Amino acid sequence: MLAIRTRRRKAVALATAAVLAALAAPSLSATPATATTTSAPATASDYDSTYYKDAIGKTGESLKSSLHTIISDQTKLSYSAVWDALKVTDQDPADSGNVILLYSGISRSKSLNGGDTGDWNREHVWAKSHGDFGTSTGPGTDIHHLRPEDVRVNGVRGNKDFDNGGSGFTDNGGSLTDSDSFEPRDAVKGDVARMIFYMAVRYEGGDGWADLEVNGSVDNGSSPYIGKLDVLKQWNDEDPPDAFEERRNQVIHDSYQHNRNPFIDHPEWVEAIW
Repeated sequence: MLAIRTRRRKAVALATAAVLAALAAPSLSATPATATTTSAPATASDYDSTYYKDAIGKTGESLKSSLHTIISDQTKLSYSAVWDALKVTDQDPADSGNVILLYSGISRSKSLNGGDTGDWNREHVWAKSHGDFGTSTGPGTDIHHLRPEDVRVNGVRGNKDFDNGGSGFTDNGGSLTDSDSFEPRDAVKGDVARMIFYMAVRYEGGDGWADLEVNGSVDNGSSPYIGKLDVLKQWNDEDPPDAFEERRNQVIHDSYQHNRNPFIDHPEWVEAIW
C-alpha cells in the first residue's frame, strides 16, 4: 500500500509541475499584442496612389474631368434611405442619439426626423430646384450634399444662393439671410462650399441630369447654377475641413455611396479648377 501511495504522489507532482511549466512558458498560439492595435484613420494621402491616382498632377478642366470620372462610380441611395444614412453621417460626436443640424448647429434627437415644427428634415445644400432634379435617385439623393436641418430653418434657406450678409432669425446659430441669399454659420461655411463644388464636378449633364455649375450670381432661380463663386472659394479657404467633415466623408465612402468628396481630401483643388 505504501508503494502505491508513493507512486500516486509522484504522478500528481509531475502533473502539477507540467501545468506550472506550461503557464510560465509563452504560448505559441497566443495573439500578438500588435494584432489588437487599432489602425490609424485613413488620410487624404492614403488615397492619392489609389482612388485619386488618375487625377494627381492635373489642373483645370483636366482635373475636373478626371475627378468627375472617379466620383461618378458610386452606389445610389433611395430618398427614403437618406433618413437612416444621415443619422450615421451627421451623428453628434458628444451624443450618439442625436444629429447635428447644419445651419443652426443644434444637436437634435435622431428620432425627430419628419416634416413637423421641431423636426429635422433633409436639406439639399445644392437646392434641388437649381437644376430641377427634385428628390429623384441621383443628385436628389446624393448624401454628399444632403444634411439634417430644422424644418423651419430649412424653409428660411429655401433655394437661395450663398453669399455674405443678411440678418439673423430664430435658431439661426449664426447663419444669416436676406431676400436673395443665405450665409451659413462660420463653422460650416467651408463644408457648404465643398459640397457645392462636389456637386458641380459630380453632375456634368452626361447621366440624364442637368450640368450643375457654380457662377457669380445670387439670382439663379431654377437654372442649374449656384453662386457666388468667389464667396464659396473664400469660405473654402477660411474654413478648412475639420474632424466632423472628414469623418462624414469617410463614412459615406465606406458604408453608403462608396465615393468621396475630393475637396474635403484636397481643398486646394478648388483653386486648381476654379
